[in-house]
Amino acid sequence: MKANYREKLLVHKVQEKKDNEAFGELYDLYIEKIYRFVFIKLSNKEEAEDITSEVFLKTWNYLTADKKQSEIKSFSGLVYRIARNTMVDFFRHKSVRKEYGIETLEDVGEDSELLEQIDVKHEVSNILQVLKKMKREYQEIILLRYIEELSIAEIAEILEKRKTNVRVTLHRALKILKQLLEKK
Repeated sequence: MKANYREKLLVHKVQEKKDNEAFGELYDLYIEKIYRFVFIKLSNKEEAEDITSEVFLKTWNYLTADKKQSEIKSFSGLVYRIARNTMVDFFRHKSVRKEYGIETLEDVGEDSELLEQIDVKHEVSNILQVLKKMKREYQEIILLRYIEELSIAEIAEILEKRKTNVRVTLHRALKILKQLLEKK
């Protein structure tokens, strides 16, 4: 609860005073999460870095715009929604018809002991291969819930769906994931 209050305070400072330091704190809290979210969808380090930068620029512009805005319930929801919409624009702009799946998490994450890292990479690789076979909607909802560890309410806000719809979609996605993993 303290973190949420702190985020709201930082957002308020950015909106009211265009406070660079407050935005810097928000940036530091979310840069790795947003990069990972984007990278998993693109599997291209340079494009993921570019889009992540664009996401934070758009977030800054949104928060500091002179027009009156509705209260931001969650900075997390806002920044993930902007990231999602920016990726949609990216795919649309490139006229990419190919389904971008999840390739690897090699460039993402923190260093750990070698054996543990190899084991985790192997397990993650297996799961990501299976996720690639699923619909993009299912991939996205599983990533938001279990990789980004967002709540159902936050996911609903990001995807602009009702919480009930998110729960149903997540249930279906997990059911399909389980079936695909059992076949493997």
